[in-house]
Amino acid sequence: MYAPTSTNSPRSGPTSGDDDGLTDFDGAGEILRAWGNGLRPDPDLTVSEWADRHRMLSGRASAEPGRYRTVRTPYMREIMDRLSPGDPTQRIVFMKAAQVGATEAGNNWIGFAIHQAPGPMLAVQPTVELAKRNSRQRIDPLIDESPELRERVKPARSRDAGNTMLSKEFAGGILIMTGANSAVGLRSTPARYIFLDEVDAYPASADEEGDPVTLAEARSLTFAHRRKVFLASTPTIRGLSRIEREYEASDQRRYFVPCPHCGAMQWLKFDRLRWQKGRPETAEYHCEGCDAAIAEHHKTAMLEGGEWRATATAADPTTVGYHLSALYSPIGWLSWERIVRAWDAAQGSDEAIKAFRNTILGETWVETGEAPDWQRLYDRRERWTSGTVPAGGLFLTAGADVQKDRIEVDVWAWGRGLESWLVDHVVIEGGPDRHDAWSELTALLDRSWPHERGAHLRIARLAIDTGYEAPAVYSWSRAQGFAQVSPVKGVEGFNRSSPVSGPTFVDATEGGKRLRRGARLWTVAVSTFKAETYRFLRLARPTEEEMDDGAAFPPGSVHLPHWVENEWLKQFVAEQLVTVRTKRGFARLEWQKLRERNEALDCRVYARAAAWIAGADRWPDEKWRDLEDQLGAAPTDTDPAGQINRPGQAPQGKRRSDWLGRRGGWF
Repeated sequence: MYAPTSTNSPRSGPTSGDDDGLTDFDGAGEILRAWGNGLRPDPDLTVSEWADRHRMLSGRASAEPGRYRTVRTPYMREIMDRLSPGDPTQRIVFMKAAQVGATEAGNNWIGFAIHQAPGPMLAVQPTVELAKRNSRQRIDPLIDESPELRERVKPARSRDAGNTMLSKEFAGGILIMTGANSAVGLRSTPARYIFLDEVDAYPASADEEGDPVTLAEARSLTFAHRRKVFLASTPTIRGLSRIEREYEASDQRRYFVPCPHCGAMQWLKFDRLRWQKGRPETAEYHCEGCDAAIAEHHKTAMLEGGEWRATATAADPTTVGYHLSALYSPIGWLSWERIVRAWDAAQGSDEAIKAFRNTILGETWVETGEAPDWQRLYDRRERWTSGTVPAGGLFLTAGADVQKDRIEVDVWAWGRGLESWLVDHVVIEGGPDRHDAWSELTALLDRSWPHERGAHLRIARLAIDTGYEAPAVYSWSRAQGFAQVSPVKGVEGFNRSSPVSGPTFVDATEGGKRLRRGARLWTVAVSTFKAETYRFLRLARPTEEEMDDGAAFPPGSVHLPHWVENEWLKQFVAEQLVTVRTKRGFARLEWQKLRERNEALDCRVYARAAAWIAGADRWPDEKWRDLEDQLGAAPTDTDPAGQINRPGQAPQGKRRSDWLGRRGGWF
């Protein structure tokens, strides 16, 4: 039998009070404690429990700094716990109002993964720039304020720390942050955890490589049942909203809360919120069961007693979906009174009501997109001096549509509130292969139109479609200079926050020689401007009696001159927005032609895009007032970006010689 040769052989650990002097040295206590901690299993925490125990909110990133408390937003508990590794759910969908705590819940999940269940994680924002901002404002404070995370993610200043703006390495995993507009970022690495934030703001395609959500989720497929995908967003437009589509395919959970009077469980609806007209401070919620008025101070207890209940059967049993409006916002955040005030303030504006439905109710907006009858537009034509810009028009843009045998151009005048007047309709015979056609279009840029107040206005910016014979359009645009001419490419889809993007440099071929830097191309979400045009056309107009009493046309009103012909009017309303079903059964909005020719509508969209590029959507009141003052006085000069200048004064940031060129401004 084997016998030890020495009674002083090393031991795996102390077995009695006598340690034979093995721990008789400085630091032995710390080593033993660390050794013991290593043997102790990690606590079996859910994400919400981890957040309550370890998460600290920084004053840089939160209106309520200090320890995170799930009890503040009880409705987030189940959502966070579904993200825990012990829960079998693989996909969590959250369609929500703004500022209800969803992003912080996602950040809690990130912290939990770093500390408790490390693995590769991908966090996606709408753009790379937003991902960088989120890293600075949210993720860095998340790590800095938590000792457990600080010791796992090295400071960025450390050599080989693996801690950069968009990448955080930690033991057992890595957090990659990217934008939905970057296909490279979306396919960079496999990911067990995927956090897709504000998915309705994602572009339709990531660098022309496909749907960003699909690209991102493909990163997790190799993790099979262990993967977790969290999709959260404020919804946008019915039929186009990604988060609504995902929610409708889920079990559609609602947060049911008890009535403090009768105990009836119900989910909160805006139409049950009632108040005295003109007195938002009287807002109260009326119970569906007993119809008793519920004061807002009851909300805290109602939220604590609430529970999520499924209202549908999910197509995929591993997916759960949640919907929450701002009516559930905790005391001290968004009150019912403020919600009522926002609703009252939105009346009369489709844009404001859309924002209310999206950001406060967490619901999609239904775009009507119904084409007004062209005969009604014919009856509404107005008479002003032909070829003259009416008094309300403050600058001109043009939209050009290139066809096989002609170039059609519409010149529009724009005023405050994007009120607009059709000033001219020009048809240049001959297609893009006819040199004289381009010469005539060039001459149009040099032309001026008399203003009712005495000045003469040039086209501030012309947007020309590149859908037909793009190389010829690029070549002409390059020759004119991109300060006045903007080649545009229309894409389907709605993007109200930024309906025009760019410019991007487009490679082009001219005379067989490849250019180092091509034309500057702008991308236009045409659906946004088509819907806006039809909405403006449906605006109610003041009667002659009301105008005699000083009433004004509402912002956005479209004025059509008496000389416009029937054919142009039919083209102007030649499309309609309809809901179609995809092969997978999802609803999608699509513009369909009611007749073959639609050049008038296209030219309007391009002219509207030109106004957006010039900056009209972002000008402050002072700039509009300056435009009015200048046109009411002597003729003045204006640069293509919209900066008004005194006679002979160069635009801001430009040398006088560069600005004058051969065109000499707008006037």
